Amino acid sequence: MFFIWKYFALGFSALLPLVNPLGSALIFLGLVGHAPIDAYRALARRIAINTVIFFAVIELVGSALLGFFGISLPIMQVSGGIIIAMIGRSLLNQEDSSPSQDKTDAADAEAPAISRAEISSLQEKAFYPFTFPITAGPGCIVVMLTLSVHAKQRTVPDTVLAYVGLFIAVIVLSASIYFCYAYAPKIERSVSRSTIHGILRVIAFILFCIGVQIAWNGFDSLLRPLLQR
Repeated sequence: MFFIWKYFALGFSALLPLVNPLGSALIFLGLVGHAPIDAYRALARRIAINTVIFFAVIELVGSALLGFFGISLPIMQVSGGIIIAMIGRSLLNQEDSSPSQDKTDAADAEAPAISRAEISSLQEKAFYPFTFPITAGPGCIVVMLTLSVHAKQRTVPDTVLAYVGLFIAVIVLSASIYFCYAYAPKIERSVSRSTIHGILRVIAFILFCIGVQIAWNGFDSLLRPLLQR
């Protein structure tokens, strides 16, 4: 159980600022427009399911892919950890850019409701671009690949438990994606963007620390044999 909860917390905290359900929901809202709430829920459900499948495939084939290219675990930890830390740093330094509420309300009043044909067209975009790259972009691939390699333990049962923890994190994250996307219009009206950005700054700092820790583990594995000579 220790490995399940450890890698659940690690996976969820590392992927949350990248997936950014609240921030992505605002982008999703702008792309979907004035669709009925049922259309939002149907799209959100498909995107959430696609996200689970997307991350599960990366988790399962990530190690095999590294083995095929001859990349060792410490090298992946160092490079992946550096990239994760850089992503966290960029999120920390990202400037807030949000239109005023008055302009948003005016645009909402002027925008016409979309037709059924447009709703059908949106459903065809459930994977691309709504799932990839809007919800889970290239940064998520790097993070998930790094975490899947980092989850390998000395024994098979511990490795399985670690992968289960990562998969539970994906399930919980996908559930948050569903609720944020399904109720995106209500979220935009009830939660200020400054509050959302403040929460994401804290999570981005955690992501930066996780990246540094993973990179340090890789450096430790590479340098320890040299120091013991």
